Amino acid sequence: MAKYRLFGKRYKLWIFLLLIASSVGLCSIVLSLIQRGNQPNRLTAKHPISKPSALVGAANHGLSKHVVGLKPETTPELRTFSVPAQFQGKTLSQVKLNNQEKLIALTFDDGPWQKTTLQVLDILKKNNINATFFWVGAALEKNPQIAQQVVADGNAIGNHTWHHWYHHLDKKTAAKEIEDTAQLMYKTTGVKTSLFRPPGGFLKNGVAAYAKQQNYAVVMWSVSSADTDWKAQPSAFVKNVLKGAKPGSIVLMHDGGGEHSKTVKALPEIISGLRQMGYRFVTVPELLKDAKSK
Repeated sequence: MAKYRLFGKRYKLWIFLLLIASSVGLCSIVLSLIQRGNQPNRLTAKHPISKPSALVGAANHGLSKHVVGLKPETTPELRTFSVPAQFQGKTLSQVKLNNQEKLIALTFDDGPWQKTTLQVLDILKKNNINATFFWVGAALEKNPQIAQQVVADGNAIGNHTWHHWYHHLDKKTAAKEIEDTAQLMYKTTGVKTSLFRPPGGFLKNGVAAYAKQQNYAVVMWSVSSADTDWKAQPSAFVKNVLKGAKPGSIVLMHDGGGEHSKTVKALPEIISGLRQMGYRFVTVPELLKDAKSK
């Protein structure tokens, strides 16, 4: 009888221990599920989604109020500067418009550039107009924050190769010049473009041919400010533009590739003079949308 009572006590003890073990196991499972739910997705953790680089430390690099004013997490709106089918794979300089409106497109080459590009942006913003900037990849690599501001201000962008070489390039090198620049443009700003301008306006050194094969519009110009003439005064740049302007004109200027303080000085007069002549300023993509169809 004593043995039976002892066995009964042991049986109750085992039941009690089993219940404790079950409770502990259940709690462990619940905690594990909670922790797993709080962990990031393994695929996301391994391959985080990249965004255009933020404007970090702008104030410490002497950048203008345009860049400093943006929050670090700000990124430009994702968009594409495409061209109508009639201009894909074609070379253009002067655009014939559908109506009689006096539209004109200001373009700037060889940037983005420290100081000059920011000064140009200030002038454009003050006058409430947008322009089109053709970027060199090597310059873009050095000035990503400025490039982001160009796009954030509503301006259009185009590809101007990586090195700005004039000499003849084989197809592989020509492709790399354009594709490397295009990739960096997208990585930096989130923008893709179908606008291309060959360095120096050279159409037969390989890059323009490759661009046409990729359905870029090869954008030349119909009016040159001649602002690469270092001997000339800003007044000469103003005179060149105002004299050559016509509805549908594409105007060539430079914000990069060297010292262009004279261009900055001439720009307000160019804008004022064209406005007095009745012109309205548009980007190259906007100009192409108003072009006559074939």
